[in-house]
Amino acid sequence: MKQTKVRFSSDKLNYSCNLMRALAHPLRLKILEYIDQKGETNVNKIYHELQIEQSITSQHLKILRLAGVVIGRREGKKVYYTINYPIVAKAGRAVDRFLGKTVAA
Repeated sequence: MKQTKVRFSSDKLNYSCNLMRALAHPLRLKILEYIDQKGETNVNKIYHELQIEQSITSQHLKILRLAGVVIGRREGKKVYYTINYPIVAKAGRAVDRFLGKTVAA
């Protein structure tokens, strides 16, 4: 019987884990949904609209930013966030491939 060797790049695996972990939290998904609906928005609007503490909102946005899911742009004292759609789409395709679903190019 032939053995198959599976090799993973530890850098890619680590990045993938961080990305999936960032996307797997219900509150972070709620924040992403809000940004998707409103477009570029700042932290103040997010925590006021979703009724989340400012510090918790900032912590979740930091996780999303470090995973590359959102992009922050500073304007004075405010930071505006947008979704990095290519990264989110890539994560979705990876999940679909993992689950054996057909992925359109």
